[in-house]
Amino acid sequence: MDGNRQSPPIETVTIDDEFWTPWRERNRDVTVEYQYEQLEEAGTLDNFRRVRDGKRGGHSGMWFQDSDAYKWIEAASYVLASRDDDDLEARVDEVIDLIADAQGADGYLNTYFDLEVPEKRWSNLNTMHELYCGGHLIEAAVAHYRATGKETLLDVARSFADHVDEMFPQQIDGAPGHQEIELALIKLAAVTHEDRYRDLAAYFVDVRGNTDRFAWENDHREEIATLEEWEGDEGGAEGDGEIGADDEDADSDGDAEEGTDDATAENDDVEGDDEWADAEVEPYDASYNQAHAPLRDQEAVEGHAVRAMYYFAGATDVAAATGDDDLLAHLDALWENMTRRRMYVTGGIGSQHPGERFTIDYHLPNETAYAETCAAIGSIFWNQRLFEATGDAKYTDLIEWTLYNAVLPGVSLDGREFFYDNPLASDGDSHREGWFDCACCPPNVARLLASLERYLYATDDDEALYVNQYVGGTAELSVGGTGVSISQDAALPWEGSVTLDIDAAEPATFALRLRVPGWAEDVSITVDGEAVDTAVDAADAPTYVTLDREWADAEVSVEFGMGVEILQAHPAVAADAGRVALTRGPLVYCLEGVDHDRPLHQYAIDPDATFEAVHHDELLEGVTVLDGDATVPSLDGWDDELYRPAVETATENVSITAVPYYAWDNRDPGEMAVWVREA
Repeated sequence: MDGNRQSPPIETVTIDDEFWTPWRERNRDVTVEYQYEQLEEAGTLDNFRRVRDGKRGGHSGMWFQDSDAYKWIEAASYVLASRDDDDLEARVDEVIDLIADAQGADGYLNTYFDLEVPEKRWSNLNTMHELYCGGHLIEAAVAHYRATGKETLLDVARSFADHVDEMFPQQIDGAPGHQEIELALIKLAAVTHEDRYRDLAAYFVDVRGNTDRFAWENDHREEIATLEEWEGDEGGAEGDGEIGADDEDADSDGDAEEGTDDATAENDDVEGDDEWADAEVEPYDASYNQAHAPLRDQEAVEGHAVRAMYYFAGATDVAAATGDDDLLAHLDALWENMTRRRMYVTGGIGSQHPGERFTIDYHLPNETAYAETCAAIGSIFWNQRLFEATGDAKYTDLIEWTLYNAVLPGVSLDGREFFYDNPLASDGDSHREGWFDCACCPPNVARLLASLERYLYATDDDEALYVNQYVGGTAELSVGGTGVSISQDAALPWEGSVTLDIDAAEPATFALRLRVPGWAEDVSITVDGEAVDTAVDAADAPTYVTLDREWADAEVSVEFGMGVEILQAHPAVAADAGRVALTRGPLVYCLEGVDHDRPLHQYAIDPDATFEAVHHDELLEGVTVLDGDATVPSLDGWDDELYRPAVETATENVSITAVPYYAWDNRDPGEMAVWVREA
């Protein structure tokens, strides 16, 4: 471990970017407000009111509904960190007062248990999500404290964390079924300077896979809180607790064939729901929440994708905080497994609806892809921590790719509808929805977009300034004790031009490290108009170009070559055999039925085809599309024929238009395909 990098506080960075500013303004003005309304309509806040008033029963929504309120506070706090908003701050304070009034004298706080089964709290760690909700409480509290300096929610979070610290492991030895508390406790330790919270996080990371607590709960269901007491549908496999869009299309028919014969026994027959057919009979599957082995013995990313990402993010925090290089190296090996064998071309992860989980290597179906929006956000959380611990550009590069192609599709262009899962092909029946019974994804998107400032830059103890994401705006940073102002103008994602104005408070020597994206065809850099020998080949990307010199007042111009790539998937990915996908710069593209006369399955693209990038200001709020040629079957001779000799058939050339995948399903309903037949 070569020293940690620090991401700047939100208030030190201002985003003013042609692409990102409209997204963030919608998030601030529409999505955050809309989600507060949903907290009221779904009864989330009423749950806290009932607990505050000493009532019993009548809990509304999912048993982990509290987390929606906490994530809303976190998103709203990030907004407050970036601008003054008296009305929003007053509303946040009101919700915080409500939460504080609902907390028990011993620090415990969970409205489902307080209202429904108070005598059974902490009895079902696997399913009931008390620690998951508590983790989001802590994250919200830290965000609110950093944004406002107020300790009202921080006091609640500390009291809850102290209660947990008294319970674990002294009275209960076990891990949460849904990870989240681990990374949250590290945040709490950072703002309170209390090492015991860090130690508690390390305990939760290490105890998973080293205790039989989950198996014991499964065998003693009559003694613990169970979902039989909750009048709902827990969805998927027992202990799932992540219910999203309807699973009516979850059968992974021919599009979800196994990609390799190297499947483990428990992952055989992943083509459909057969693997989960006996879920009600034998619900316990330790791999589902990464408890099948101690973390350091796990050889692949397994189980529920969101839980895995939160777990690995928390473990990376622990590794960085404790200087555990071996754990960090093991987490990198898991990252390699995920990105080389179990990740969609969009950066999406989790290929199977039942269990919302990873399956086996190269199993990446398209129409039935799950690729949960929350999992993509969790991937960004993990990659940011891996970067901060290592300084490796491959992590910040994946953040960019995932942000554009796996997170942004999760919210509509008006900021009011959301994808829970993100298929890579649709027959026209997949659409965003206004809300979900399990509404984890909408507030997750909101809190990520509201905190985008944290991902743009970083500094380290070796007097280096990293430019990780190319997003226009300004930042006031400190590099080696010297104040440095940086102003960025970026043309991404449509073009690869970036201009950086560096203004140091006094002349100072430090390394400016510019990420060279993996998609860059070439890179050229000038400083004050003079070309710089980067000593970096684009073939080495993703990497950093380091400009180590004395800085005072300088203009750095960067040009990343951006062209259309026609991609093929690994031969073991059965769903993509004989298909190609289009990318340009940081964007994955797709075909939509609304732009084409034929069903999309009839189009075929030549791998050597040439596409022209054309920008349309009025289309989908301004996008660059890819115009090119494809072939389709000629319809001549098919009248009254169902089958014909292949030698008698022909094809004809037609024009096609591909749009950015993030923007699909924002026009008339219709087909969509990322992977298109290869000519």
